[in-house]
Amino acid sequence: MVIALWGMIAMSAPLAHAETLRVGVLQFGTVSWELATVERHGLLDDDIELEIVPLASENALAVALQGGRVDLIVSDWLWVARQRHAGRAYQFAPFSLSVGAVMVNPQHGIDSLEALSDKSLGIAGGANDKTWLLLRAYAREVEGLALHKAVAPTFAAPPMINALMLDGKLPAAINFWHYNARLEAQGMQPLLTIESMLGELGIDTVPPLLGWVFADDWAKHNRQTLQAFLAATYEAKRLLIESDDAWEPLRPLVKPDDDAMFEAIKSGYREGVPSHYGDAQIDAAEQLFDILTAEGGSELAGGMQRLDTTLFWDGFRLP
Repeated sequence: MVIALWGMIAMSAPLAHAETLRVGVLQFGTVSWELATVERHGLLDDDIELEIVPLASENALAVALQGGRVDLIVSDWLWVARQRHAGRAYQFAPFSLSVGAVMVNPQHGIDSLEALSDKSLGIAGGANDKTWLLLRAYAREVEGLALHKAVAPTFAAPPMINALMLDGKLPAAINFWHYNARLEAQGMQPLLTIESMLGELGIDTVPPLLGWVFADDWAKHNRQTLQAFLAATYEAKRLLIESDDAWEPLRPLVKPDDDAMFEAIKSGYREGVPSHYGDAQIDAAEQLFDILTAEGGSELAGGMQRLDTTLFWDGFRLP
């Protein structure tokens, strides 16, 4: 498997001295699942100590990275681009393709975007949620529909969105992938995926949307350590793709309601693991940037006219 081969190459040279990596994580997020797998299976070089710093929110992650409390977090490359544009040099290495999808309650009989007109649409990520902006661009370009005028957006936290969907109070919603997996296990259905929308908009390669984020200067001084860490996380991904047994110790973190939900979450995770990462994926990110900023306007773009592709760290590629 490609990710295993890359990992062996990256970890082949021993480190000159012990290093400590401070990683900021959301306590019950997918990052925690991977890091738990890294630690349980001893995938990280003995010369690297992993210090996991649990934090309460995405904002807390950003503050911890900016304040130097942690060395790495997982965020999206659009956030990194805005930081770089503001003079704060961060870089990005891929973590996952998965962000969100549009889910519908089959009891409401919604089989198209047009059928959502005059109905409420739950949105977990706020007004600048990337899936919401992508859906608006897709609706306008492919279906000629001004979706932001046709639907009534309902913004709420991911667990609340799921609760409203299951109670029948929301006919459709945009949520993060692991919440969508829980919905699907409970009878909700996907209407549109990010991959299908990108394809219709002319982007054939799905870029990694979430990634490890770290300071440029820190990466220059810790290049070998960072490569070893990324190799370990991709070996953890390989284990979680290939082995159901590797998931069993993660049940307390995943917290599935039942086995069917656990299987849905495993499947969603596996679909989001990047198998290739290079020029094609970076080019796709540039195309997606243009779509998102055209839809989100100056608030999203933060004054950027184009995506600064130097944000994609040159120390990691998947052929």
